[in-house]
Amino acid sequence: MQTHFSEAARTKPHILEADRILRTCVHCGFCNATCPTYQLLGDERDGPRGRIYLMKELLESDEGDEQITQETQLHLDRCLSCRSCETTCPSGVEYHKLLDIGRAEVDRRVGRRPSERAMRLGLRTALVEPGRFKALLALGQTFRPLVPHDLRDKIPARVPHRQHRPDPARHTRQMLILEGCVQPGLAPNTNDAAARVLDRLGIGIRSAREAGCCGAIDFHLNAQQAGRERMRANIDAWWPLIEGVDESGGESGKAGVEAIVQTASGCGAFVKEYGEMLADDPEYAVKAKRVSELAKDLVEILREEDLEALGAAHSSARLAFHCPCTLQHAQKLGGAVESVLTRLGFSLAPVQDAHLCCGSAGTYSITQPTLAKRLRDNKMDALEAQSPDTIVTANIGCQSHLNGAGRTSVRHWIELVDELLATAETDPSAIPPRQAGARN
Repeated sequence: MQTHFSEAARTKPHILEADRILRTCVHCGFCNATCPTYQLLGDERDGPRGRIYLMKELLESDEGDEQITQETQLHLDRCLSCRSCETTCPSGVEYHKLLDIGRAEVDRRVGRRPSERAMRLGLRTALVEPGRFKALLALGQTFRPLVPHDLRDKIPARVPHRQHRPDPARHTRQMLILEGCVQPGLAPNTNDAAARVLDRLGIGIRSAREAGCCGAIDFHLNAQQAGRERMRANIDAWWPLIEGVDESGGESGKAGVEAIVQTASGCGAFVKEYGEMLADDPEYAVKAKRVSELAKDLVEILREEDLEALGAAHSSARLAFHCPCTLQHAQKLGGAVESVLTRLGFSLAPVQDAHLCCGSAGTYSITQPTLAKRLRDNKMDALEAQSPDTIVTANIGCQSHLNGAGRTSVRHWIELVDELLATAETDPSAIPPRQAGARN
């Protein structure tokens, strides 16, 4: 694609980056075939190719250009950032990076209505602090009948918390875990289940109390500097454990953690980009690159371990797996969870159009509720087509959004693995003979 930026514009780093990305696009249109919003709306401007042209026009235009309006902003807002187009693109267009640039520029020029600004600030305030979110969630659960209808299906029932996590000190292998911001409130057993499964594999799981939200919520609501500040805060919180420094600041005598584990694929995709997003920060560039190298989705850890030696019990439950966009398109780990679940003896139902987004997409289900519900209903139809007993996923946002439909229960896949292994430990007769022999 040809671009026409002035020499003055090319002195700006974000224009140089946009120019690089735009020039890789050959406007073939393959991306539209896998774009969820284009499939729903059939509008070229609601597909990746059309949005690329809108952003090109935006970035090449002069300040005050009357063609840059809230309509441009609307079409960019409707994008899910699912990155399915990037998986499809034969030219390797880094669409999500261009979208970040385009959204920031259109917001700067067009601005937002007071109601939109208030909602976005409210989301950033309510979601990113775990303690605050838990308190608000408890309040919503108590007064759920009084909550506006559009938000009611986003408030789940209270989940009993088992509150058991093994002591990591008994293992030589140590990993950090990102606790997350909304997951401790919405699904408090997920990280504990992950810790118990990894404990069975000889891996101790630790967390850094000072670490918080990964920064994705701020960043994708166009508070990009606030998002970067959260990245820096997390790096500071993790760095002593990465270097093997004890709580008093002295050398612990142990090697640093070998990985930073995420059980929410949305967080994992974002942390893996810390190195790129802080590459120009002289104080944090090296550390951010190291953090991104250590960042691993939970499935990346488990697939490398001897799972068969765990002696998992036979499960009669049939599962349907929803692969989050951040797992299959951003992290390129499509099929990884399915492989692990199959190795552990689970039966998986096929899912049609598994590449399509469920409509959660961070805060999208709140900022674009009509489209999000249509995508959710389509996804639930596909997941339920083979009548599974349970639907499993790998991202808290998808889990919460799909459960809001009030249909088949949706859980994190690691919780079912933890329960299966616990069954094997309490009832050895449930272990298939071949596995029982392997465990002795």
